[in-house]
Amino acid sequence: MQRFYDFLRRHPTGVDSFWAVMLFGFSMLWTVQVFTGAASRLVAIGLVALLSLTVALRRRWPEQTLLLVAALGVAQLLLDVPINPADFAMLVVIYTVRAEGAARWASKFALVGGILATPLSQLRWPVRGAGVAGAVFFTIVLSVPFVLSWVLGDSIRLRRAYFDQLEERATRLEKEREAQAKVAVAAERARIARELHDVVAHNVSVMVVQADGAAYVLNAAPDQAKEALETISSTGRQALAEMRRLLGVLRTGDAEESGEYVPQPDVQQIQELVEKVREAGLTVDFRVEGTARQLPSGVELTAYRIVQEALTNTRKHGGPEAGASVRLVYFDDGLGLLIEDDGRGAAHELYEDGGADGRGHGLIGMRERVGMVGGTLDAGPRPGGGFRISALLPLKSA
Repeated sequence: MQRFYDFLRRHPTGVDSFWAVMLFGFSMLWTVQVFTGAASRLVAIGLVALLSLTVALRRRWPEQTLLLVAALGVAQLLLDVPINPADFAMLVVIYTVRAEGAARWASKFALVGGILATPLSQLRWPVRGAGVAGAVFFTIVLSVPFVLSWVLGDSIRLRRAYFDQLEERATRLEKEREAQAKVAVAAERARIARELHDVVAHNVSVMVVQADGAAYVLNAAPDQAKEALETISSTGRQALAEMRRLLGVLRTGDAEESGEYVPQPDVQQIQELVEKVREAGLTVDFRVEGTARQLPSGVELTAYRIVQEALTNTRKHGGPEAGASVRLVYFDDGLGLLIEDDGRGAAHELYEDGGADGRGHGLIGMRERVGMVGGTLDAGPRPGGGFRISALLPLKSA
């Protein structure tokens, strides 16, 4: 049944043609009964056929069918063809002109023509035995269908416009939801990429340095080699724990639902990070200024990751004799970070745009993290050699 309804909606002219044929059939019965002369019957048949044709073509050419109906109405008056069933086409065309949103002049013309149709017909074919009051009464009663046709068409037009607006709004909202979902996915992918980079780059860098040191002193100092291997083992376990946390979030969408919950690093753990870096062979001077206090979790994690990435870059790019300093400053409205080293520094393209060779993603991740909490970051070579990273993290996001 639904297919049948869909077929009818796809072929409106065919449906209108069916009703036009039905109207023509009923009108022919009236014509045969009323007209006995061949000439008058032929004229009536022509008018009935044309009126029925307007029903078939009403939705394809509403303005043209309106003018044709008006001309046929005038022809009825002049040729003395009384009111008949085919005149129902006038009501249908008036409704169609208003419902289909035809030109403004056509809508006004349909309303005025419908109102004038009844009094003109009463003047041409008055009701026998009815006085003036009766004629006025019949005129008013017969004018109602024409006005109702126009009003019904206007109601349908407004209803269609309302549903079209709802459909357009639903489509727009759906597109907005898709766009928001894509933005959320991109942001989540960037966040995960930053976390993976920070975890892998830092821990693997420590493991590589310790492995090189263990290989160097393996025969000469077995005890130092053993300590290096233990550091590699503990660093690897920490990296695995971080990886499990991230993979758990990816699988479940919530870290609390994963099998193991690992707290996010904070400012208090920067001291432990510095100690591990020192154990890996990098000289680090660590200082804290101001009164330490609890900070928003986003600021805490951002500060930890900046220090972690900065020290990792010092080990990777600073050279074997490089040393670093880490300074944390607690302000009333935020946290300041200054990480400096006296190594070889880094190529200009690495801290400007990430490098054409795919390196420099750590600095890109720093800028993204700082931007997410509304802070500022400056990275570049020191005047006296080495590299400097300074950041200001506000307590409230911008």
